[in-house]
Amino acid sequence: MDHDHDHSNHGMADMTATSSGDHHHPTTPPDHMHGGMMMQMTFYFGCHNVELLFSGLVINGAGEMVGACIAVFLLAIFYEGLKISREYLLRKSQVSVRYNSMPVPGPDGTVLMETHKTVGQQMLSLPHLFQTFLHVIQVVVSYFLMLVFMTYNGYLCIAVAAGAGIGYFLFSWKKAIVVDITEHCH
Repeated sequence: MDHDHDHSNHGMADMTATSSGDHHHPTTPPDHMHGGMMMQMTFYFGCHNVELLFSGLVINGAGEMVGACIAVFLLAIFYEGLKISREYLLRKSQVSVRYNSMPVPGPDGTVLMETHKTVGQQMLSLPHLFQTFLHVIQVVVSYFLMLVFMTYNGYLCIAVAAGAGIGYFLFSWKKAIVVDITEHCH
């Protein structure tokens, strides 16, 4: 029997055959099938046949699950650190500083002048190119973490959430809080 022919219309043909009394099973896998394995569509806790990001990366045991959770946990921490590091590098690379003053109404009909600081960087500069490279890495890592969460495996989902929480705890305190001392509304 030759299996190298196109299967694109067999699902419809099999459905027609089934409705006419012939009890053949459809040859086209449903949308939630991938490589012969059922893709989980609800949250579950399991350690066997868990496909992680790539078709050859299948978790088949508790030890492998622990290792995968540690790797995912560290990846989520790295992601949070990368976000904060990019903000820090952006602040350090800002080259042009402008101060703009604008009149604002004050109390009792007076006019006050508020000063705002505007900073920027050059597009064709090494810091901006480096920021662009780091942005691409951040986007790829964020999609990997999203796809790990979309395995619906409870252990891996907990590892993503815990890593993001620990990463935020470790790195967010370095985040600068900008306070405008000329701000009158608190």
